[in-house]
Amino acid sequence: MGAIMKRILRSTEFYVFLVVVAISIIIQARSGQFFTANNLVDIANAMVVPGLFAIGAYMVLVSGGIDVSFPALASLAVYAATRFLVDIGYEGSILLPFAIVIVLGALLGAFNGLFTTFLVIPTLIITLGTANVFSGIMQGALNSVQISTLPPSMNAFGRANLFVATNPTSGLTSSMPVSFLILVAVAVIIFFVMKFTMFGRGIYAIGGDEASAIRAGFKVKAIKFWLYVVVGVIAALAGLIRTTSMGQMHPTNLLGMEIMVIAAVVLGGVAITGGTGSLTGVMLGTLLIVIVQNSMILVGVPTYWQRFALGTLIIVGTGVSAVQLMRRRTRQRLVSA
Repeated sequence: MGAIMKRILRSTEFYVFLVVVAISIIIQARSGQFFTANNLVDIANAMVVPGLFAIGAYMVLVSGGIDVSFPALASLAVYAATRFLVDIGYEGSILLPFAIVIVLGALLGAFNGLFTTFLVIPTLIITLGTANVFSGIMQGALNSVQISTLPPSMNAFGRANLFVATNPTSGLTSSMPVSFLILVAVAVIIFFVMKFTMFGRGIYAIGGDEASAIRAGFKVKAIKFWLYVVVGVIAALAGLIRTTSMGQMHPTNLLGMEIMVIAAVVLGGVAITGGTGSLTGVMLGTLLIVIVQNSMILVGVPTYWQRFALGTLIIVGTGVSAVQLMRRRTRQRLVSA
C-alpha cells in the first residue's frame, strides 16, 4: 500500500486531478452552477474535439516528436470531403462521409509519416511545413469558402444526442452528443494500443531513446510511419465532428488549436522530450483546459483573464515537463556513475 501511495503522489496525473477538483469547487462555490447536469454535459461536449486532438498529440509527443499540423490536416480532409459530397448532392448515410474523411486523414497522415521517417529533421519543422502545405492546398487549389449547407446525414449526425440534461433551477438544457461515444471509443482503443501492444511499446521506446529502440529490435521507421497515419485519422475524425456539430464547414475554424492541445497534453504529464506520459493524464489535462475555457464564465471572469489563466497553465505545464526531464537525467547520471 505504501509503495502504491508513493507512486500516486509522484505522478503528475494526481496533481492535475487535484487542480481540476480545486477549480471545480471554486467555480461551484462562486456560481452554484458548475455541478449542475447541463453544465457537466456542456463540458463533456466541449471535450470531444480537443480530446481527440490531444490523443493524437499525445502519441506523437511520446514518440519524441511534436506535430503542429493536425488542425490543418483535419481542415483539409473535412473540407475536401464536404465539398465533394455537396457538389454531387449526396443524400445518403453518414457512413460515406466518415469513410472519405478517414481515408483522406490516413493519406495526409502518411504524407507526414514519409517525411518524418526518412528525413533527419525535427518533426516540429516538418509539421510546420506540412501544415502550411495543407492550408495552401485547401485555400489555393480547392479555393475554400464557407459551406453553409451540409449533406442531410451530416446535419443529422451533428444534432443526434444520447440524452438531454436539464438544469432544475434555470430550466436550461444541454444535449450529450453521440460524438462523445467516438471520443470514448478512440480513447479506449489507443489506451489498449499504447499499453498492451508492441506498436505502443515501440512508440515509448523511440521517444526514450531511438538508438536503443533499434537495438531492441523495434522497426522504428515502420512505427513512425504508421503512427502519423493513425494520428491523421484521429485528427480527421475530430474535424468531421466539429463540422457536423456546427452545421457548417468553416475552413479555418480549427486552425490555431495546436498550442492549446499540446499544452493540455504536456500539462497532463507527457514529457515534451518523449518517452513518458499516460493517456489518463492527457484526458485530465484536456479537461482542465476545457474547464478554464468554458466554465470560468460562470463566475464572471472576463475573457482576457481566461486567456491569462490559459497562458499560466501552458507555462506551468512546460515547466513541469522540464523539471521531469532534469530529474530523469539526474537519475540516469547517478545510475551510470
